[in-house]
Amino acid sequence: MNLEEFLEKNAEDIDLELDRLFGAAPGQLSKASAHLLVAGGKRLRPAVTLLAAEIIKAGCSRDILPAALALEVTHTFTLVHDDIMDNDSTRRGVPTVHCVWNMPTAILAGDVLYAEAFELITRSIADDTAKVLSTEILARTCVEICQGQFEDMTFETRDDVLEYEYIDMVGKKTGKLYAAAAAIGGTLAGGNVKQVQALHDWGYYSGIAFQIQDDVIDLITPPEKSGKDQGSDLSEGKQTIVAIKAREAGIDLSKFKKPNLTKEEVAEAIALLESKGILKAVTDTAMEYVARAKEQLTALRDCPEKQLLADITDYFVTRNF
Repeated sequence: MNLEEFLEKNAEDIDLELDRLFGAAPGQLSKASAHLLVAGGKRLRPAVTLLAAEIIKAGCSRDILPAALALEVTHTFTLVHDDIMDNDSTRRGVPTVHCVWNMPTAILAGDVLYAEAFELITRSIADDTAKVLSTEILARTCVEICQGQFEDMTFETRDDVLEYEYIDMVGKKTGKLYAAAAAIGGTLAGGNVKQVQALHDWGYYSGIAFQIQDDVIDLITPPEKSGKDQGSDLSEGKQTIVAIKAREAGIDLSKFKKPNLTKEEVAEAIALLESKGILKAVTDTAMEYVARAKEQLTALRDCPEKQLLADITDYFVTRNF
């Protein structure tokens, strides 16, 4: 099975489980919590959890499926709250939660998802100690995600953010959740310290590459394809790696920091960045983290699932939505 086939099948399976658990829950708060969760998505984080488990112990992925769902639920909780902070109106091709309901309801909806994730881990069929360790991993990860989000917000008030600060921020905000997805899968499957650390580090470096590519996607991909507002990072003046490398090259993007950029203005920004080699430089940086991620996999046994993890790393920097 190639990566495309695996991801498609995995997404179908995860969608069915999420719809079964959350799709018909009564009450407006439950509907708000499920709104983005059942709106689709590539379901990459649960895919990573299941693959990591299979690398450690073949045939155990069904036992830890609830934990895989927990990673998707955690991811969705962060999206609901991010959309509020960024004032985004569209996510996964549907209106964001705070736009459909209101901001207080959206905050509570995210909180509900946060709590649900920990309960899901306890439903896995695994050693109790492994479940405690996995809960600890997810709890620490949520703290780091919040720290990363806070740093991302504070960067908006600065015009001197350096690349290493950006990498540290996205490592917390994005890398750590992929690291947790892989480490939790490995832990619940009975992996040893070396195996779990390798899986964690693979996820961390892959997640950084993912976020770098996500910054490019925000700029170049139209909303009908990405399900997001195009150029929102540029409009908000976010210190993405694109903005940082542009500033270091002497390119002034301040004219694009304004609400509701037009398609023509976004196209103008893209042309400017391409002409100065900024987007290529960003891609080169992403590839450095791809190489680091794949290096971690050498500590794990050779199997189809290990190859799929390597393929996922490549996919992270070749996707365009």
